[in-house]
Amino acid sequence: MHSPQTMRTAASAAQPTTRSRNNASRRSASQHCRAVRRFLLGACFLALATAVPAASPQPPSAAPLLDGPARTWAVDCANNESLVIQHPGSFLRYRLHVIDEKGDHLRDQIETSEGSVGRTLQSNGRPLTPAEDAAERQRLNDLLASPAAFARHIRSEQNNKQMGVHLLKLVPDAMLWSYTPGQPQLPNQPDGDPALIVLDFKPNPAWSPPTMESEPLTGLEGRLWIDPRTRRMVRLEGSLTRAVNIGWGIVAHIYPGGTVTLRQANVGGQRWIVEHIVEQLNLRALLVKNVHQRLVFDTADYQPVPAMTYQQAIQILLDTPLPTR
Repeated sequence: MHSPQTMRTAASAAQPTTRSRNNASRRSASQHCRAVRRFLLGACFLALATAVPAASPQPPSAAPLLDGPARTWAVDCANNESLVIQHPGSFLRYRLHVIDEKGDHLRDQIETSEGSVGRTLQSNGRPLTPAEDAAERQRLNDLLASPAAFARHIRSEQNNKQMGVHLLKLVPDAMLWSYTPGQPQLPNQPDGDPALIVLDFKPNPAWSPPTMESEPLTGLEGRLWIDPRTRRMVRLEGSLTRAVNIGWGIVAHIYPGGTVTLRQANVGGQRWIVEHIVEQLNLRALLVKNVHQRLVFDTADYQPVPAMTYQQAIQILLDTPLPTR
């Protein structure tokens, strides 16, 4: 029989282990909630959209393109859309407006081969105060002085890109594809452009997700509009029509009713960029905590920039005067 002192010592020694396991569980929940977000952001690298407006009839020029299997268009688009994520040799400067759980922020963003850098210009719809701008400048100067800190800072962007490429490769097999009856066109399509190819998709019951991050694909269905000349996705609407469990529902349970709408733009030559996202998602994390995730993401004012280091990009941001409004 163990003495009381021995039992107290053993119990005391077990407490750090218990706390460590609890902390690990919380970290796991946080990571997989971010994985759900990366799934929907990964989907954004796949296409573009807004809510369905009144549709115009199908132009006759689209008809000969519908002879082959609908899945062929999905495969071609998935292959082409990888360039939206990686865009080798093409770099832009643009305004990035994000509304999420951290607030409402407008940023001046510059792409480099090492990753994107940005400077906050407005917070919650107002210009930065002098103190906020000083803090933002200090943050950028710290990144300028420490490549290791920049590498840590950029890791999330790199993970999102990897997730986007991973999901793109899975989507053609994860879904069942069909041509949308009547091929409803977008009302704002430029005159003279060929008719878009319109596909409906729904989960393929024979497909099994190979990773935890790809599990939401089993509940996603929607519609795609595709440019037949470039075989790029021009518009996407998706909704979660049934509940999805991540990690058998222990890590997260995604409720049905979540939506994602995406729009993508050609900004010159072969370069396309995600122009608009609205994502809403309700989930329960670790069987306990209900979370409502909402993301609004807009990009605008695109300018091509030459290849540069991240340090050069930061210096350009620091040298640019803040807008007065």
